[in-house]
Amino acid sequence: MNKNKTIITSNHSTLRWYIIDATNKNLGRLSTKIIHILKNKHNIEYLPYQIGNTNIIIINSKNINITGQKYEQKTYTRYSGKPGSLKIELFKQLQNRLPNKIIEYAIRGMLPKNRLGKKLFQKIKFYQDHIHPHASQRPIFLNIN
Repeated sequence: MNKNKTIITSNHSTLRWYIIDATNKNLGRLSTKIIHILKNKHNIEYLPYQIGNTNIIIINSKNINITGQKYEQKTYTRYSGKPGSLKIELFKQLQNRLPNKIIEYAIRGMLPKNRLGKKLFQKIKFYQDHIHPHASQRPIFLNIN
């Protein structure tokens, strides 16, 4: 048994804020890149059970794109558990009504289904326009292609 394992202790450095513009970006590709950054997989100090010190701001979520005919065919369902309360909504209807929910559903589906996933999801802020209240954190703009 190897007892010489390198363990990186949690550093108490300042939070890093990133801003991502979702204008004309593909929903799935954007979501995977956001999760990659949020879980610190791009960092040398990545540990799967540790929450990083990264916060992400997503702006212009109303201008997100999807491929194929999903704009007309993709459905989002919600069900409260009561009889007759199943609600089905198309992508284009949800984009007009609540554009942030589309990215929220995509990202939440890619996160772990446990306490770690809930804490990671709290580190993402969604805004449908380019206006956000986090200018004082001086976020770094990330260009995701």
